[in-house]
Amino acid sequence: MLDYVIRGGTVIDGTGAPGRRADVGVLDGRIASVVDASDGGIALTGTTELAAEGLMVAPGIIDPHTHYDAQLFWDATASPSNVHGVTTVIGGNCGFTLAPIRSADHDYIRRMMAKVEGMPLAALEDGVPWDWTTFGDYLDRLDGRLGVNAGFLVGHCAIRRWVMGGERAAEPADDEELSAMTALLADALDAGGLGFSSSQSRTHSDGDGNPISSRFADRREMLAFCQVVREHPGTTLEYITNGCLDTFSDEEIDLMVAMTTTARRPLNWNLLTVDSRTPEKTSRQLEASARAAEAGGRIVALTMPTLVPMNMSFRTHCALFLIPGWGDVMGLPTEERMAALRDPSVRARLDEVAHSEDAGVFRRLSHWANYVIGDTFAPENKDLSWRDVGSIAAEQGKEPFDALLDLVLADDLRTVLWPKASDGDDASWRARVDVWADPGAMIGGSDAGAHLDRMCGANYPTSFLGDCLRKRRLVPVERAVQMMTDEPARLFGLTDRGRIAEGAHADLFVFDPETVGSEPATLVHDLPGGSPRLIADSIGVVRVLVNGVETVADGRPTGNLPGTLLRSGRDTETVDPAGTA
Repeated sequence: MLDYVIRGGTVIDGTGAPGRRADVGVLDGRIASVVDASDGGIALTGTTELAAEGLMVAPGIIDPHTHYDAQLFWDATASPSNVHGVTTVIGGNCGFTLAPIRSADHDYIRRMMAKVEGMPLAALEDGVPWDWTTFGDYLDRLDGRLGVNAGFLVGHCAIRRWVMGGERAAEPADDEELSAMTALLADALDAGGLGFSSSQSRTHSDGDGNPISSRFADRREMLAFCQVVREHPGTTLEYITNGCLDTFSDEEIDLMVAMTTTARRPLNWNLLTVDSRTPEKTSRQLEASARAAEAGGRIVALTMPTLVPMNMSFRTHCALFLIPGWGDVMGLPTEERMAALRDPSVRARLDEVAHSEDAGVFRRLSHWANYVIGDTFAPENKDLSWRDVGSIAAEQGKEPFDALLDLVLADDLRTVLWPKASDGDDASWRARVDVWADPGAMIGGSDAGAHLDRMCGANYPTSFLGDCLRKRRLVPVERAVQMMTDEPARLFGLTDRGRIAEGAHADLFVFDPETVGSEPATLVHDLPGGSPRLIADSIGVVRVLVNGVETVADGRPTGNLPGTLLRSGRDTETVDPAGTA
């Protein structure tokens, strides 16, 4: 007698092979049997059985880029990812982790995470126990309390803060400091850290507005960490640099290639955006992958298969604050900022620089007419919600930027703004299909667990499946599933995950191909301290199993917590730079 049997569904096994009608049997958290369900096939029986005729059965989704490092303490299910078929999450990305940490640095790390990853400070203060010191302590604190499988990279910022403090944060490490930091990384990897992550992006600043410490690491420091990774089995690299947002420089590509070849591990970065109007940018970003392959390494760009809207506000930190040349205004206290935004000369300067080549990737934010007004607060704005700025400006006889600023000033800058996607044209979608086929790219990059009131990328699996099955149909469903399951499992060397095969862990996702999709994102106030976040319910998700136990039934969490804390070397195997485990 098996523990669980899924009977008569179309099995999409994660390898890209055509779907086939089969029964899947689970025993002791593993897939025990996958047998043909045609007439005359072997009948499986289980304590629990699910009739899956007309449904598809896939491996659980693996999200390679999340920031659930804090949320898992108050929400062990990793919602809303869990209801969209996700069974495994990778955290500790972009160089930001909650360990190792000294008690004196709790407030600094909390404020840094609030600034760079948009985690509400109240939630970090009220929802996280902060009762660990080492990275191993942090992992132990989560172990046995998870509704999903979760693994964590070791963040550069925490390591630098531990060794160099605030006084030396903006300096290159000396020999003694480098020795202490590499020893700290080695201890964290010995405890089960999945690898090393770092950011040297100009957009990342701490809670005091200063550049994060890892931005001051030199090449020697970066490669020293990579050497430590090389010495630990089942580990990997993740890296964010300025070129991730815009276009890689020769120096950035050279360092990334040196990192992957020094570590003899894959390196992934986030996020490759694809726009038909800038094909040269996509080619340049993927050039890093080609250069790494020539050198015997591997660089993988994460890219999303869906468009993820991100709302903005002139009041609280968002991408608008990062437009080059805007910092002197957006960094002012609120009242002074409002006064500056009323000044016609300031408006003209901000508008000009936002449209200039100097704005780089942030130039896409300057299409003011395409902003949709979300929540408003002033009485005179109450009828403007869910209208675009272009139509409002035409009605008022103003330029779009002036109409936008007048509106948000009336709301004391609290207006919620939703920029329309500028890269949703057919040509951009065709370009994405080409990128998905490139060995230097992989689906992922939801940022789930971060920027909680600004965006919701956690729903990409169901949105993508619905698009593949009923809408654009850019790739077959078998290929879509492979890109979200087997490929990330192979990149991280996750043993016995990412495929439906006998002996594999029973991470399973059962969905209705006729309806699978996502509801629109909505704002809820369910975080510790009453802080808000955006979530999206799923459609057509029948069951999600983690290690053979139901965690979602008919789109709703069951409350079961069968997840595994993934540790390097135990739950992962070493992946060589060519990507072969």
